[in-house]
Amino acid sequence: MNCEVCQLKELEVEHFEIREVLRCILHTIVFHRALGLVRPKDIDLELFEITYVQCGDFEVEKKIDEKIEQFVSWVEKHPNKKSQICLSFYEVKSKQPSWFTNKIERLYWEQWYVNLNVTQHPKPHSGKSHHSKMVADPGESAYEERSVRRASLEASLHEVLFQIIKFVNEKKDHVPSISEGVIYFPYEITIPSSSDSAFGMDMIKRMLQTGHPTMLS
Repeated sequence: MNCEVCQLKELEVEHFEIREVLRCILHTIVFHRALGLVRPKDIDLELFEITYVQCGDFEVEKKIDEKIEQFVSWVEKHPNKKSQICLSFYEVKSKQPSWFTNKIERLYWEQWYVNLNVTQHPKPHSGKSHHSKMVADPGESAYEERSVRRASLEASLHEVLFQIIKFVNEKKDHVPSISEGVIYFPYEITIPSSSDSAFGMDMIKRMLQTGHPTMLS
């Protein structure tokens, strides 16, 4: 099976922005891959002038929130590090029965990589400078810098949302046929493990299982 892969634009975020940014991206992907009747729910972000849509499904919200909390815990142990979250859609197939096993395998047909660079920006310096009459207030300068950075992140998040919509609208041939009454394709969310190499090996293992993926950006 051909597995389409979408590498989303990397976003530079601060720790307190992680949850909102990931909820926005992951829910947008799941919503646009929903199949049956859903109860769309508009969500306004608190940190940005952006509204996105959730499926209105408690189990979906719970699953996404649990993975986000796991990712936040990972980030706290690995500060100032670039990282990826992978949302994969798959089909479930029964393997050929053998003497010892009758296994179910997952055939991945689409993978989304959310790329984050979590940074820690220094707090404004509160001490007085000997040159305070000659330079701008460092606190005010830091506030302006943060405002510019926030506006830049908001614009980049908009780009990511449009990237998702463009991909979904253009890439349809690889989407498997569905059974009547199915609302969601099976999906999983993978976060980095305690070992970065383990996360990489996990991705390589999936590629071997599903065939060479088609890379799209």
